[in-house]
Amino acid sequence: MFGFGRKKEPVKEWIVDDDKPLVTKPFGTPSDSIEKPAFQDIETEEQQTKYNTVLKHFEATEKYPITEKHGDPEEYVALNDFEKAWLTKECFLRYLRACDWAVDETIKRLTTSIAWRREFGIAGGDFEKVTSDLVKVENETGKQQVFGFDTGGRPCLILLNGRQNTKTSNRQIQHLIYMLETSIDFMPQGQDKLALCVDFKKYPEASLVEPKVPSVTVGKEVLRILQYHYPERLGRALFINIPFIVWGFLKICWPFVDSFTKQKCKFDEPFRLFIPPEQLALNYGGDVNFEYVHDDFWPAMVELRNQKRKTLMENYYKLGGGVGLSEIDLREGL
Repeated sequence: MFGFGRKKEPVKEWIVDDDKPLVTKPFGTPSDSIEKPAFQDIETEEQQTKYNTVLKHFEATEKYPITEKHGDPEEYVALNDFEKAWLTKECFLRYLRACDWAVDETIKRLTTSIAWRREFGIAGGDFEKVTSDLVKVENETGKQQVFGFDTGGRPCLILLNGRQNTKTSNRQIQHLIYMLETSIDFMPQGQDKLALCVDFKKYPEASLVEPKVPSVTVGKEVLRILQYHYPERLGRALFINIPFIVWGFLKICWPFVDSFTKQKCKFDEPFRLFIPPEQLALNYGGDVNFEYVHDDFWPAMVELRNQKRKTLMENYYKLGGGVGLSEIDLREGL
């Protein structure tokens, strides 16, 4: 009668316009206002020679390890078509640049990444273990969103620590990598980088577990994965609403961040400076009256991801298959 013991409704922090229709699904393509993206290509004869050496190695090598520690060569297996489609010209160049054009180091690192992707469960075919069904529970509150494209046509992977719904586990890392791979799937023709947008604000209406700063161990492992196995994939990283305790965490992890990544980071600068308003949520100063509704957003995102992968693989077969194809050709129609 008097409401004693009744749980108080949390204050809603996410901003929407109640007088306008809600947008609850992701964008599949950038807006027309973006700067047309272009890959960084080979620039010298020396680079061309080194690229050719790496390409020939992976054309000639038949079998690869299935665990990051490589293990018994007797257990090595051949690449599947999804893996071959991953080993593009631009993939080789990203690893070469990350290794400062050291050929042997590039080959070693790429081989380790092939093995890691297999062991982690994102290498396609029999190696595809990290699926939407496995990780969808992690995103029920919308703590990660592939939503919109920045001014350079980079897909925006938005992380919202204040919408946490699960406790720390390996599945959280699987979820992050699934969303990272989805961001890559969303990249339009000519783009090979993403925009990482991190919002630390607490959203009580969507937070089922008290948001916590990740442990340094978890932070270092995620950094290792991103820097070693996703070289030159980060176009920019935006961090907003940073609480004092997170600043402390960032200071601890900062020495482990490579110089290339550091140059891409912006702190407490509004998302609207980097993302067109027609693809940015009203909550961040954009024009889109967006709110995360899991039953709308998640299946729509997965459907877009699957369709984009299907188109890429259809292009792969049309081009004759194999390693070293150009992402310009593979992403035709994306």
